[in-house]
Amino acid sequence: MTSNTSLRSSALGLSAGLTFGGSGLNRHAALRGDDAGLAKALVDPSARVLPLWRDKPLVSGAEQVDGLGWLPMHHPGLDAGLPPIFLGLEDDGAPRFAVDLSAWQPPVPPDGPLDGFLDQSEQVHPDFPVGTRFAELRACMTRLPARDAELAATARALTSWHARHGFCAKCGVATVPAQAGWQRNCPACEAHHFPRTDPVVIMLITSGNSVLVGRSPGWPEGMYSLLAGFVEPGETLEAAVRREVFEEAGIPVGRVDYVVSQPWPFPASLMMACRGEALSRDITVDPVEIEDARWVSREDLLAAHQGTHPDMTAARPGAVARFVLELWLADELSGEPGKGAWA
Repeated sequence: MTSNTSLRSSALGLSAGLTFGGSGLNRHAALRGDDAGLAKALVDPSARVLPLWRDKPLVSGAEQVDGLGWLPMHHPGLDAGLPPIFLGLEDDGAPRFAVDLSAWQPPVPPDGPLDGFLDQSEQVHPDFPVGTRFAELRACMTRLPARDAELAATARALTSWHARHGFCAKCGVATVPAQAGWQRNCPACEAHHFPRTDPVVIMLITSGNSVLVGRSPGWPEGMYSLLAGFVEPGETLEAAVRREVFEEAGIPVGRVDYVVSQPWPFPASLMMACRGEALSRDITVDPVEIEDARWVSREDLLAAHQGTHPDMTAARPGAVARFVLELWLADELSGEPGKGAWA
């Protein structure tokens, strides 16, 4: 007999193996505007809430993270939180919510900035269960089960949006949450505002046995990844790929095809991985855009992923760049140039 997990993975396709790639969550959007239904969901004994503090979700696990720190809806430590945001329903129908606790002051102030490349600090709330703490999602995303990862990404993106978009973009008046946290309404001009997702292309650009990689200032020493950039208004994905690669590395790109997408809640992007074929290997780096770019052979890239390359490390685990590069290394992207039609 085929399991529900197998059926879900088959339906989700390539993204099923990607962090934040989706778990088949039932978001049950119809409940967002159903006041009576929401009230019932909030008092459902199976309902759970995920607290977040300054974009960090509550996680659990004695020695290392093994899941999210879900709490009962009426846990006393949640009293200082903002109104709950409805995330969706588990497979058994249990409601899931998120609450922003950013107003809470931890007993021990964070040592260092909270917005660095990777914040390693953790904050323990004295009222929450032993073993739970607030942790940067980047630091633990690969250790979360698929459903928890999707819920955490959704919760982080939504709480971040509310924190940054509290005023009407049309008239400047403070807005109020609506639709169970999926909308903000202006009481003055009656404008409706919705969570934004910024489209980003990230490109596997190949030339024969080599792939184009680059690095930005401020990244960990030696780390290289795929080039990426935001899609501009009025632009197709294919055009964005060609423009970004040419702007950053001076490489013209021919054929472009879509591979897979990944929600990236830092703060709210949709990474759309594409593959393209370089028409030249002559690199001209724009130092305003990136710090360096280079062509890397399969052999050198494999060494970087194995940690044996002398001066290069791989893209971070969990990122779509790492995922796509590993597929390329394993020759699992159908339709390589010279091997038939592209996907």
